[in-house]
Amino acid sequence: MADQPKPLMPHATATWLVDNTGLSFEQIAEFCGLHILEVQAMADDLAGSKYTGRDPVHAGELTQEEIERGQADSEYSLKMQRAPVAVSRTKGPRYTPVSKRQDKPDGIAWILRNHPEISDAQIGKLIGTTRNTIGAIRDRSHWNIQNIQPKDPVTLGLCSQRELDAVVAKAAKKVAKEEGEAAPVEEVSGVSDRDRLIEELRAERDANEKAAAEAAQEAEAEEWLRAKRAAEEAGEATPVSDEGF
Repeated sequence: MADQPKPLMPHATATWLVDNTGLSFEQIAEFCGLHILEVQAMADDLAGSKYTGRDPVHAGELTQEEIERGQADSEYSLKMQRAPVAVSRTKGPRYTPVSKRQDKPDGIAWILRNHPEISDAQIGKLIGTTRNTIGAIRDRSHWNIQNIQPKDPVTLGLCSQRELDAVVAKAAKKVAKEEGEAAPVEEVSGVSDRDRLIEELRAERDANEKAAAEAAQEAEAEEWLRAKRAAEEAGEATPVSDEGF
């Protein structure tokens, strides 16, 4: 079941399953690819975000028979009936979520500082911005230049590491071709300085992401335990089984 695809909208699907079925939290968490504490928080209305339920039966991801089989056996793992179709954009400029658009200037500034060999056209395609914006940041005439702090666009979620590496390699090759010589890369034991730097950045980013995820899970667990203790102290019956903790 580890390789089974997840619902298109896992949190909304989990909300619907909590409200409309008798499936266990473990079953819902496994099917939606969520942590059991997230499902627990949804059931207790402790989640920071409220989601509108999404019916997986109507979406074709589950059948009613599969739900009934799961309700009859709490150890049963729900099986996806039809995996969601991946949606991809093949034309037009890169789409950037509204919540990340304010990070674009920081990402542009980082590229200009660390990879001056990348052209404005390449930056525009990679980040999804205009040459006017890039030029304004380069010559420091941007209206918000005082608040722009160079930050890795990969860390900001503006592009993937693979996309950035490809652009850097392409730009370096173009510069080397124009200069009529190979791009200078010092090799040490078969590994270049640039490769080592990329690996170090990836390791640092992975460590930060892991720490953030662990902190979020610990916070959710503490919130759940705090709510449970409060309910016990008030003499209320706990509506949720402690199974799985």
